[in-house]
Amino acid sequence: MAENTVTHQSHRKTLKLIKLQEQLTGYLFILPALIVILIFGIFPIGYSIYMSLFNWQVTKGPFIGDKNYLLIFGSWWNLLVLVTGLGLIILGYFVWGKAFQSVSKGGRLARIAGALVLVLGGVIFVTGWGMMYETGNKDFLNSLIVTIYYALGTVPAEIILGLVLAYILYQDIIGKEAFRMIYFLPYITPSISTAVVFQIIFSSRETSLANRLIGFFGIDPLKWRFEPKPVLRLLGINVSGLADGPSLALLTIIIFGIWSFVGYNTVIFLSGLGNIPKEIYEAAEIDGGSKWDRFWHITIPMISPVTFYLTLIGFIGTFKAFNHIYVMRTPSAQNSVVTTSLLVFDRFYKANQYGVATAQAIVLFIIILGLTLAQNKIMGERVFYG
Repeated sequence: MAENTVTHQSHRKTLKLIKLQEQLTGYLFILPALIVILIFGIFPIGYSIYMSLFNWQVTKGPFIGDKNYLLIFGSWWNLLVLVTGLGLIILGYFVWGKAFQSVSKGGRLARIAGALVLVLGGVIFVTGWGMMYETGNKDFLNSLIVTIYYALGTVPAEIILGLVLAYILYQDIIGKEAFRMIYFLPYITPSISTAVVFQIIFSSRETSLANRLIGFFGIDPLKWRFEPKPVLRLLGINVSGLADGPSLALLTIIIFGIWSFVGYNTVIFLSGLGNIPKEIYEAAEIDGGSKWDRFWHITIPMISPVTFYLTLIGFIGTFKAFNHIYVMRTPSAQNSVVTTSLLVFDRFYKANQYGVATAQAIVLFIIILGLTLAQNKIMGERVFYG
């Protein structure tokens, strides 16, 4: 009996030793990647937070705590009001969504409650934004608006055009391999050189390609990259606030962004279309489904993981976009083309306000992180993984 107990204990020790060796082996395999992430990912973020707490201009100055952040928000109360409004919007959205899953009387009351919370959250959010805009850093807040214009102007168009082109190229058409290569070329071409070409295309001269093109439709020459006025005002529609929309200068940059990334989205969508079993289309065709029915009820749901991925990285990319915007912007366009990443660069390298720049970068990082989490929650629930 004693021998069995000793043997059992020895066996358990051997198993623990083997498990420990396996764990150590696993940690050794991930150690190189972990070191790279710590050095080039975690450490820069932590050091940026450290710099943002000092009056850092060329050299490290005195510790000033949250003053660089207060320059952005005006006061912590402003930020609290804005975040409270945002929280109520999120709460109202989820109450509204859950309420629609119920057909009972309680579900109808929940929908009303969700709508009221949404409206209240929107009012509080707008109030907080207005307070922040009055006392905070207007340049930074304007750059956020410009970045949102750029994101909303590029990502949806890139997704839709990429899907349409992929669906067309997926069919049996002549020269589809050549078209795939042509559409993908803008993505792999250096953005600096292509941005210079777009500078020439959208020049303010009457002889520029863009002005010649609109001239065929009887439209007078435009300033394009040099025009800070919103497009809606140029069309005779006078609105104010966020409804103003992007300037004509930003619109030319949006066109460049769409042109650059549509090819990439097309290639990714093509790979997604290739993974859809043909038997599903054949069964739908036998059941009398039209091409539109097959596209809407089969293609769209089956490639939703690809759409989710491209939307996610698309919005992250637009909030970090820099190279082509830096090349295509002009002094005449004023702040209408200054995105947040561009503003942070100017504060850091041109104004040498390192503390202010790192504080703005941290705020941008938190916004990107929040948008990513929101997209994961909202869109992730609607993705069909088969």
